[in-house]
Amino acid sequence: MNYYSDEKEWKWLFNNAINWDKIIPLYFPKFPTEDGINSKEEAIQFLEELLTQTGEWTSTAVADRAATLDKEGCGEVKDGKTIPNEHLQALYNECIELGVFGLTMPKKHGGMDLPALTNLIMVGQMSRACLSSCTQTAFFTSIADMLLRFGPEEFKDKYIPKIVEGKISGAMCLTEPGAGSDVGAIKTTATPQDDGTYLLNGTKTFITNAGGGLGYALARIKGEPEGLEGISMFFVEQEIEHDGQKIQNYKVTKNEEKMGLHGSFTCEMVYENSKSHLVGEKNMGFKYMLHLMNEARLAVGIQALGCMEGAINYAKEYAKERIQFDKPILELPLFARNIEDYETEMDAIRAMVVDTISYYDIFQKLDLKQQESCDLTDEEKKLYEDAALWTRKRTPILKYYCCEASTNLTQKAIQLLGGYGFMKEYPVERMHRDSFAPLLYEGTSQVQALMALKDIVKYAVKDPKRFFANIFFNHPIGAIINAESDCTKRFASSHYEFKKKMIGLLIKCLKPEMNKIFNPKAWMDMDRVNILMTHAETLCQALSYMETLRVLCYHANKDESRHDLFFRYDKLITPRMEAIYKDWSIR
Repeated sequence: MNYYSDEKEWKWLFNNAINWDKIIPLYFPKFPTEDGINSKEEAIQFLEELLTQTGEWTSTAVADRAATLDKEGCGEVKDGKTIPNEHLQALYNECIELGVFGLTMPKKHGGMDLPALTNLIMVGQMSRACLSSCTQTAFFTSIADMLLRFGPEEFKDKYIPKIVEGKISGAMCLTEPGAGSDVGAIKTTATPQDDGTYLLNGTKTFITNAGGGLGYALARIKGEPEGLEGISMFFVEQEIEHDGQKIQNYKVTKNEEKMGLHGSFTCEMVYENSKSHLVGEKNMGFKYMLHLMNEARLAVGIQALGCMEGAINYAKEYAKERIQFDKPILELPLFARNIEDYETEMDAIRAMVVDTISYYDIFQKLDLKQQESCDLTDEEKKLYEDAALWTRKRTPILKYYCCEASTNLTQKAIQLLGGYGFMKEYPVERMHRDSFAPLLYEGTSQVQALMALKDIVKYAVKDPKRFFANIFFNHPIGAIINAESDCTKRFASSHYEFKKKMIGLLIKCLKPEMNKIFNPKAWMDMDRVNILMTHAETLCQALSYMETLRVLCYHANKDESRHDLFFRYDKLITPRMEAIYKDWSIR
């Protein structure tokens, strides 16, 4: 099947859930284009045809290779380099032929300058076929984007066209043996040289695509402060010129043996006086890293979505054909209910993902325009601020929810197949093993939960009067009475209940004096915040459900055919929300 044209949910979302009125002018500012596209409608049609092509490619060639990659791996580490095997190289060759690495890159560098969401949707398609393949190819476009935005300037024209052509790629070299989520604890050092370069010394671990040829590394310049404040970012080439010869600048020392993602290199690498170039300003490395993290966390969430799509759809097709008790197991009441619940959650998550990447695309394009020292119009500034707000709010929620649901639903797919699900002959066991990786990389679920909590506390401290008054004085009864749809009434009621319970949790944990509630400095302290942090994960879960329900309500108000999904999802999450509220009240 084609992962786009045979999926009615994706087709509806593409045509109805993306803000094309805002996105198309950013990428196609004038019609006709030099490529012969004459209108917004033709531009959307072109993008849809592109996703149909990638949907066909991923559902055939990429999917057909997945089991072999899982069994035989991605290649080997030899003489300090990663050497892809024939199966991984075949994937690279197909990407080059289809122009996959240049979808979002500027035309001046050989790319197609298309919306970021086209690449992100393709990430989901590839992950549905083979998560390893997606993980291994992701660091072509992400490294090109980092070069485009942060440089160093002298390497943009040299390397971005080569990345687009598939001749080189790279890695983000952040994690160290003693510094995973605690980025501020990194030990890699950078020593300045007279020519303006720096020599790096240290070890990085769990680095995806470490042998791609290029790397962005976090390190601390000698003498700079400990913690996040003293971290800088450096651009490092694996091969450099020295006395007219190419020499190896850093070494890949091993490829990790993993539970899943066998078709992707995850490596240890060592810097020993490795020549590097400072990116931007010193001590700003963490800020630059956050830019990549925004896109990476959204992409990882979409990887997880693709993984659950592959598992649930395979299990459903199996259930249609597997006969037990004289009928297909899909017709057995318990199985039917379970599969409906799994599909409901998957479809709801997919809707929230598409809504989020629509905001992200606007943010990404306008942010790049600012990076290039172009002034934004007043309308663009307003659009940018709104897109940035929603991107920031949704990123940890999306990453958390997608990844947790993926591991859960791929497990359910195995159970639907019974004993066959446990056999390597069937793909769901591979999908389940692979699903654990998105839970861990680009920030664990617990890190995402803490990020979401941080945003809430930051908002409460910044404007406590508005934050608390929003609950105490803004009961939605008027909105509920005047609402034109049952979906809006239900969402308004559910959302108010959530906000009320959340405020109760904050008051219970932070214990503000009511006569000083609008003065956080008088009552905020770390001991109280630490108590609140124990609830970070359940709070993130609740936020995930509410944001997803918000999106489904919006879609239902646009199209009556979406009412059923809204109410099925509301029915699914109601007992979960009640359990969370109970937990908040007794702990």
